[in-house]
Amino acid sequence: MIFDVVFVILLGYLLGSVPFGLIIGKLVRGIDIRKYGSGNIGFTNVLRNVGVTAGAATLICDISKGAIPTLLAATIVGDNTAELGSITFDDQSAQVVAAVAAVIGHNWSVYLKFQGGKGVDTSLGGLLAMSPLIGVACLVLGVAVIAITRYVSLGSMIGGCSGVVILAPLVATDHEPVEYLVYAIIVAGLILLRHRDNISNLRTGTERKIGQKGEKR
Repeated sequence: MIFDVVFVILLGYLLGSVPFGLIIGKLVRGIDIRKYGSGNIGFTNVLRNVGVTAGAATLICDISKGAIPTLLAATIVGDNTAELGSITFDDQSAQVVAAVAAVIGHNWSVYLKFQGGKGVDTSLGGLLAMSPLIGVACLVLGVAVIAITRYVSLGSMIGGCSGVVILAPLVATDHEPVEYLVYAIIVAGLILLRHRDNISNLRTGTERKIGQKGEKR
């Protein structure tokens, strides 16, 4: 069982670390996306500087690298359980561990000298794999905020953090496992941490809206 735990952590981290935005930017336009706009390797910066198709491909890939290790972790652990101190590790715990590892890999990629993105899409992928309806609800809320305000960062933060608000009453009424709420809290904290500059820009009115192209850094 300890081997399974280590394996799902490594699986999540290494898959999460794959910088799809950087790869797609180089394949489509021959550019290093880190040298344009915000310097981020995620969907928004690729969309602004490479194009809609490249942005959509990045979005799908980044969601997938959160969802795939989460689904595989549940399969790998299966019905096995282990007591790790006061914590019972089972398939749901394995999903959370793998998904968090994927988000950490995206944010601090071993392939990019521990630099990376902001983890929103990868976090969403993990949540979609755990609880599809809640994942879709967070996505719809985030997209609605973006459509109204045209701030991708604001929609990303609200969508990413809304999982905590949605899951809390469901966990309290035993409709969802507490492990999923723990996941939502962890990734919400990571999303806010990685959006520190965006929060500052929103406060000062200098945050770029969707549709505004980034300049070469």
